[in-house]
Amino acid sequence: MKVLDKLAPLKLDRTRQSAPQVFEALREAIVSVQLTPGTVLQRGELAEHFGLSQTPIRDALQRLGDEQLVDIFAQHATVVSRIDVSAALEAHFLRRAVELEILKTLCELPETQHSELMTRLNAHLQMQESTLQPLDVHRLALSDQAFHREMYEAAGVASLWALVRRQSGHVDRLRHLNLPAEGKAEAIVRDHRAIVQALAGRAPQEAQAALRRHLAGTLSFVQDIKDRFPAWTV
Repeated sequence: MKVLDKLAPLKLDRTRQSAPQVFEALREAIVSVQLTPGTVLQRGELAEHFGLSQTPIRDALQRLGDEQLVDIFAQHATVVSRIDVSAALEAHFLRRAVELEILKTLCELPETQHSELMTRLNAHLQMQESTLQPLDVHRLALSDQAFHREMYEAAGVASLWALVRRQSGHVDRLRHLNLPAEGKAEAIVRDHRAIVQALAGRAPQEAQAALRRHLAGTLSFVQDIKDRFPAWTV
């Protein structure tokens, strides 16, 4: 299958700059492991595919390079990078530190805000449960992100979500490789349910314990991934 066959059609929003939209489309294809390490991304082909000049394509590829999701060889080629396990561990550390503090903040929200947050988080849980039978890895991954983003926004630190996301490309790729594993999807939903239950009871220590279990599960499979996908990691 050609590279362009793996990229979903992109209807550009003409009210936004094109480079960020190309970046988002390519990033999603890489993070969701549709594009494998070593895949060559050619500016000319991408420009034709997206119906754009090469300038926004170049800018999008540069942003991917900044996140270490591609390796850029000047005057030669741009290729999808291998998964940097060390970078994944650092992103995991950052996310855990931020979200443990967020949970404390959420347990102290005023009653109205707290109640509204519980309603939204439970709606995310229902969405996630609907992705399990049959398993829809893509929808579950998107709902997982929406669940966590909801907590950042409710805690008033939405900008930190953007920071964490910029650092999370490698760990997200590991997660996508592991999501089809037996029991993994169910474990994600179960962990989220435990977090919501602890938040509903305004029990920060219980919520933090549930989050630690949840995030520990994210990287506990790294060695297995390295064994099963040796060409994917570095």
